[in-house]
Parts: sequence; C-alpha cells; structure tokens
Amino acid sequence: MTNVTQLPEVEFYLRERDPQSQAENPFHWKVRKTSEIFSGKTAIVVGIPGAFTPTCSSNHIPRYEALYSSITDEGVDEIFCTSVNDAFVMRKWALSLDITAVKMLPDGNGALARRLGMLVGKENLGFGMRSWRYSMLVKDRTVTKVFVEPGIEDSAGGDPFEVSDADTMLSYLRGETPGEVSGPTVE
Repeated sequence: MTNVTQLPEVEFYLRERDPQSQAENPFHWKVRKTSEIFSGKTAIVVGIPGAFTPTCSSNHIPRYEALYSSITDEGVDEIFCTSVNDAFVMRKWALSLDITAVKMLPDGNGALARRLGMLVGKENLGFGMRSWRYSMLVKDRTVTKVFVEPGIEDSAGGDPFEVSDADTMLSYLRGETPGEVSGPTVE
C-alpha cells in the first residue's frame, strides 16, 4: 500500500432504499463521496477481492459481522466492506450471508482500491482488476492503522489471509501486542 495517510476523495455508486416508495423497486442510485461517508467517524474499512469468493464468504466478512459489537465497543462507529464489485452484487452477497451490521461499500470502478495502491490484476483467475485484501482503521478520514496481506502483486499465486482478519483488528483496538495476535490460516 502506498503511503496514504488520508482516505482519497472518490465516489461510491450506491443503491439506497427509499422508505416512502411504493414502487416495486424502491431502490434508487445515490452517489456518495468519501468525505460524506467517513468525516467525523471512526471506521474500519475491509478490502476484499470479491463478493461470493470462498475466503471472503466463509470467514473474512462473517467474522467482522460476528465481532461487530466487540469492535464498536472499542470506539469504532462503523465497519465497511469494500470490493471491486457493483452495488447489486454486494447487496445480494450480504443478503446471502445475513450480513446486517457491516456496511457494503461497492467500489465497482476500483477508484478507492486504485487510489490506495491496492488495485491488482487477477487475470490469472479470470477476475480482472480487484482489490488486494486488507483492513484499516480510519479516524475522520485519516488512516491510522493498516493491515495489508503479504505478497501484493498482479497475478499473485495465492490469496493470503493472515493479518486483515477481524480478530487481528480487534486485538489491535484493545492494545494487545502483535505477538499475542495470530491470524487465521486458509487452506
């Protein structure tokens, strides 16, 4: 990851429900900027390679959902999951996993991933351009801590999942030393 100290100003294309709508499809497009979403908040941003992918679905985001209350008890206002997927895919994925606390933040154009230096080619898997796996603590748009999985590169041979997990972030928030933290292993 490049030496980013501030979340870059990018646009996110979201589908938001209009509670007043009686239409068959009560969702409408809403473009929101980084500053609208993150200003004045302490947030965790979890970058994943893709919705419906094995590690992201079986452990990464479900564990953040499971630890949501413990993480927010440590002063975090919100947890966001971002991926180079569109709003429709992110919503269906969250519904399929019963994710209700972690907010989906679709980065369909890869703007956030690119500006963070986390956009990688995964053509070797037929994925195209995707986000590398990471988690970060953000306070009022200022990046204060980042956990980036090792080996970031285009067409990486693996999908490491060692340090961006929810347990590592929670241990960091609690002030536990790095030696006490062990990330999950993925086969």
